[in-house]
Amino acid sequence: MVPVVRGMSTTSPAIAPGARPARPGAATPCMTYNARTNVTRRFALSAALLPAQQNNIAHSIAADMEAVNRVIRQRLHSDVPLVNQIAEYIISAGGKRIRPVLVLLLANAYGYKGVAHHELAATVEFIHTATLLHDDVVDESSLRRGRQTANALFGNAASVLVGDFLYSRSFQMMVGLDNMRVQQILSDATNVIAEGEVLQLLNMHDPDVTEASYLNVIRSKTAKLFEAAAQLGALIAGADDDQVDAAGEYGRSLGTAFQLIDDVLDYAGDAAEIGKNVGDDLREGKPTLPLIYVMENGTPAQRELVRECIENGDESHFDAVLAAVTSSGALDYTRRAAVVAADRAASAIADLPETQYKQNLMQLCTFAVDRNH
Repeated sequence: MVPVVRGMSTTSPAIAPGARPARPGAATPCMTYNARTNVTRRFALSAALLPAQQNNIAHSIAADMEAVNRVIRQRLHSDVPLVNQIAEYIISAGGKRIRPVLVLLLANAYGYKGVAHHELAATVEFIHTATLLHDDVVDESSLRRGRQTANALFGNAASVLVGDFLYSRSFQMMVGLDNMRVQQILSDATNVIAEGEVLQLLNMHDPDVTEASYLNVIRSKTAKLFEAAAQLGALIAGADDDQVDAAGEYGRSLGTAFQLIDDVLDYAGDAAEIGKNVGDDLREGKPTLPLIYVMENGTPAQRELVRECIENGDESHFDAVLAAVTSSGALDYTRRAAVVAADRAASAIADLPETQYKQNLMQLCTFAVDRNH
């Protein structure tokens, strides 16, 4: 029996994989969101998980995370001082470290006893960090993880070039593992992520983006690296093709849930807790799922407001837009979509052996939707 994500009714009808969440007013109950924040810095596993979950996961993979931290420190080194400075700045900013954690948990869940998963976990984190450096330049962001973005501090050119360094360093690392399947997964992932960034760019300031189109952006831009991380953990442990595919579905669905809750928090979050400016998506003209829902289901006045704000990247009407996404049920709808994705992730690993690592993976499904940062 697949554990139900906290906040989902055990008596509610099951939602089939790929199904749309119920509209506001349907029988599916709303989630409760009361996660606490206790973010650690530098290379440690983040304490940003719910306390009990974080303690369990940190304990399960403590030795592995220390090994990953050593790899990160070693592989960050460059003979160019500015590369060291910027790379250290962004990686030391903290974060939840979910992607490397997925590599470690899946490898251990399948009984892996080697050390290659440490290199893979660090590789995935470098790829993720490179995307952050590039994203912040494209989005003209000034705040991430509660402090200035690298581009705000060091300039756009330096941030882009150091992002390129991290990308190329990650490819040096994956080649060093001498595993063609690993190289295929990671090279495919980086290519799809780049395509996702371009798709998002094309969607900017377009109020007519559909939900299906937006979810495709999420799968490409965000969920793909979650998917690759989970696949790599299973693969390095010797899992068969079906098991690697199931791990990929877990990661893809978990990443989708994370992004959808991020979409909610961009309107309903607190800047001090989420570590970035609330309303950034609106300022950038990004049609995320809450806005798409209003465009499809809001009142004429709400639709006109949202259309204008997306087209112009206008955050001066943020309070009015927040009222629209709240009263229309858009935020609740987006939360339920995240629950659907998290439940799909839990279902994907139902056949994993019953170990502490499987429990940790299930806890991540809960955390993905039950957080405020």
